Amino acid sequence: MLSFEFFILISGLALAALSVYLFASAIFTNNSDAEALAWASGDEPIRSKSGLINFSRPLVHNFTLQHAQRIKRKAYREKVRRTLLTAGLSRELNEDEFIGLKILWGIFLPIMLVIMNFALQLGMPLWFAPFLGLIGWNFPDFYATNARKQRYVAVVMDLPFFIDLMALSTEAGLDLMGAIQRIVDKADDSVLAEEFRLVLKDIKLGSSRREALGRLADRLDIPEITSFSAVVRDAEDSGASIAGVLKDQSIQMRLERFVRAEKAGARASQLMLFPLMFLILPAVFTMVFSPVVLQFFYGGK
Repeated sequence: MLSFEFFILISGLALAALSVYLFASAIFTNNSDAEALAWASGDEPIRSKSGLINFSRPLVHNFTLQHAQRIKRKAYREKVRRTLLTAGLSRELNEDEFIGLKILWGIFLPIMLVIMNFALQLGMPLWFAPFLGLIGWNFPDFYATNARKQRYVAVVMDLPFFIDLMALSTEAGLDLMGAIQRIVDKADDSVLAEEFRLVLKDIKLGSSRREALGRLADRLDIPEITSFSAVVRDAEDSGASIAGVLKDQSIQMRLERFVRAEKAGARASQLMLFPLMFLILPAVFTMVFSPVVLQFFYGGK
């Protein structure tokens, strides 16, 4: 019967051999990842806001990008592309890099942890490796979800103000694109201003106003932006006054923001019930009634 130490030795050698194979395949592989790193805009990827992604990018290119290319399922790749687009990460990562990050953190890091655990006798429990792998595999999705939430908050906060300025500019005689250009030139760096810059860029490159606004709605995937885009396109098709439509849209946006604030306040009051009932009130009762209880049991002693 094989001893446990012999099993650990064999497992360590097998994992070490696998690491050598993967390292060698990464070194001697062809340069097929060049096509995977082609960006639709032709620009180099911008530096990510996450230091972990910037640190992991060279490792992805050397070790996992060629494996990410082998995942060809169209529905999954479309989901990844949509995730990057709506989270505003399409200029930081492409589909292959995103999948490569999942492979790197979800598979390679747990394997390296197991190898180090066996080689250095760290004494880590084996269940920790699959747990770490699960967290690593889902970390890019968590990062994209958090980026999308921040993007949503920034856009919803700025949208009523932007629409008001568009209405004033169109009433002053500018057309819609001229109003957007004026606002973008004067606006500080914000998510919505950057998206409107892309709208203007699409129009300069030959897209129609309708197509540019449709791409704006697709990139943000926010109900307020989708409604704004649909209303403006309908007004353009029907020949209605853009200024009047924008005023009505601004009033609706502010009303929706007020309703969201009311819902958030009601939810906050509900969340406060737990600490109030189980933490604050017991402490208050203890401070108020403890002298009475002590007086009752011990009298004046």
